[in-house]
Amino acid sequence: MLKKHLYLPLLTLPFMAVSPAFADDVALTIYGDNRALVVDNRILDLKSGEQVVEMPGVSSQIISPSVTLKADGIEIIEQNFDFDLLSPSKLMEKAVGQYVEIIRTNPATGAETSQRVKVLSVNNGVVIQTGNSIEVLRDDNIPTRVVFPRVPDNLRAKPTLSVAVDSAAPGLRDAELTYLTNGISWRGDYVAVFDEKDETMSLQGWATINNQTNTSFEDAELSVIAGKIGNQNNHNNYNRNRYNNRNNGLRNGGFEAGTAERIGDNYIYPLPGRTTLSTKQTKQVSFIDADAVKARKVYEFYPNGFQTVENPQSVDSRIAFSNSKAGGLGEALPKGTVRVYSKDQRGKSQFVGENQIDHMAAGSDISMKIGEAFDITVKSTKVKETKVSRYVLDTEMKYEVRNAKSEAATVYIHHNFPGWFTKWTILEENIKSKDRDAYSKVWAVKVPANGSADLTFKIRRDWR
Repeated sequence: MLKKHLYLPLLTLPFMAVSPAFADDVALTIYGDNRALVVDNRILDLKSGEQVVEMPGVSSQIISPSVTLKADGIEIIEQNFDFDLLSPSKLMEKAVGQYVEIIRTNPATGAETSQRVKVLSVNNGVVIQTGNSIEVLRDDNIPTRVVFPRVPDNLRAKPTLSVAVDSAAPGLRDAELTYLTNGISWRGDYVAVFDEKDETMSLQGWATINNQTNTSFEDAELSVIAGKIGNQNNHNNYNRNRYNNRNNGLRNGGFEAGTAERIGDNYIYPLPGRTTLSTKQTKQVSFIDADAVKARKVYEFYPNGFQTVENPQSVDSRIAFSNSKAGGLGEALPKGTVRVYSKDQRGKSQFVGENQIDHMAAGSDISMKIGEAFDITVKSTKVKETKVSRYVLDTEMKYEVRNAKSEAATVYIHHNFPGWFTKWTILEENIKSKDRDAYSKVWAVKVPANGSADLTFKIRRDWR
């Protein structure tokens, strides 16, 4: 039974015996915000009474207040995280005020000479005392090594968690060590091969896992979490851009449940098999592989308010698809970068663009920008503006769409109508508009090959 948790990182317990903990099994659940949950199963070799259990190999960026240790028949007294790792510089730092042995080798004869010295300082170099003299230990091309009498108690070969426990009885005990750590994260990376003629694409999703801790996790079971996990740094601030879907690609929210397991309001993706996640390593594991996803190229244009722009602007080139079952996917898509390839006339794959998507529930309609079509342009003109009354304003707009391609194209012009207390009314339009939502409309402008087409409309703004 766990009765208390104290976090005293500098306290040592010399009066207690030290008992080992053997690694048995480890599982990591990795989030996208540089955090991971580690569940580390160990076997404790306990004596009866109070003792210190040392568990080496924990993450070097462990979040100490998140640690829990569960085992039958023990009481937790305190726990300490020792993260000062063994290295030549650390050994020298810990030797300040103590005596060490310096052994020099004569390059000509190979003869060794030994000298016992006291380490005085290691600030910007090593200062030593030999007898009554103070010297600086220099690199003068004479082979030199320093022999230390022992390894200091507070230096570890691996990051180590020391837990003081009181065991009711001796013997081997199964224990579960659970903690959060910084320094491990993941992101989604997607490779899409788009066939414009057949209007299909293949999509492969990779979980790109990055371990920036000083700890390797051997033969680990890995899972990744897709979603936004709260932490103390996330505040409930209003996000002004959350309703602007131009860049994140979401057109309509999902309505299907994906096959991935849900945990809370997020999705968990257990990665197949077991793998070793080494320190300072980036690892990729496939988690989505779909062929023949329905997709098509679309051209879209987003005017910036009602104004005249002298220079024609290129339209967005986008890939539109649905991650619904009917569309060939039926899976939620975690946030990540999608890189799109298409085959040229010689059958070779060419990179045509990339963009990021946000977390997308299954059944979502997505329009992802991959670039701009410089041979399809839009020139916007404010034809006339009439003040009808103090609170009513009429605006006439014209959009000239030109197509330099050898085939016809449809350009979707999306217009936002901002203002919480403003009523917008289309008085005239030469192409029938559709409501995208309460504050925007879209027009489908069909442009012939090597030709042009105009969109004109008159809109009324009423602030009453």
